[in-house]
Amino acid sequence: MPDPCYNPGEMKTAEIPNPRSRRWTVEQYDRLAQLGFFQNERVELIEGRIITMSAQLEPHCAGVSLAGRALETAFGPGFWVRRQNPLQLSKRSKPEPDLAVVRGTEQDYIESGTPRTALLVVEVSDSTLRYDRGRKAGLYAKYKIADYWVLNLVDRQLEVHRDPIADPKQRFRFRFRDVRIFSADDSVIALSCSSVIPVAQLFPRQPRTR
Repeated sequence: MPDPCYNPGEMKTAEIPNPRSRRWTVEQYDRLAQLGFFQNERVELIEGRIITMSAQLEPHCAGVSLAGRALETAFGPGFWVRRQNPLQLSKRSKPEPDLAVVRGTEQDYIESGTPRTALLVVEVSDSTLRYDRGRKAGLYAKYKIADYWVLNLVDRQLEVHRDPIADPKQRFRFRFRDVRIFSADDSVIALSCSSVIPVAQLFPRQPRTR
C-alpha cells in the first residue's frame, strides 16, 4: 500500500539544504582535548575550525629554541616567552603560535587562564610559509596583535607585520598594513621593548652541503 504521507511532487520541489561543516567553540575544543581526541596530534582552533599542524623538523625546532632565547634576553624579567602554547583570541579561535610574549610569569596564568592577547607573536616558518603569511597573519590582525613576526627559514629573512587594519578582501577581513623584511645582517626591535635583537641570532645555522 502506498505511504499516504509520500508525495512525489513534494519530493521533486523540496529544497535540500547544502551540508555544513561544524564550527567549534573554544569550550567544545577544550572538552575534546580533555577527552583525549587529539592524542599524538598537534592541532589548533582557527575561527571555529580545528586545524592539524605540520610535523616539526629539526631546523624548525632549532628556530623556536633560538628565537625564544633571544626574546627572553631582549624582554627580560616581567615577561613570559611562551613556546608553542595557546592564545585564546576569541570564543572560536585558540591558535598555538611558535612563540608569544605576554606580560607576567607562568604563575600569573594558573588561575586567570590562557592569555587572550600577546605583545609579540612569532611563527617559525618553513613548510607553512604561505599559511603563516596569509591565514595566520589575517587572524592575528583581526584580534589586534600589534607585532607579528614570521621567521622565514626558507629565505632566511624575518618578516615583521605591524599596524593591523580592516580589509574586506582578506580571508578574515583584516591584514597588517606595514610589512618589513629584515635580513640576517640586520637588527630588529620589538614594539614592546627597547632591546636591539640581531636577526642572525634567531636563525639556526644552515646545514653543510655534501
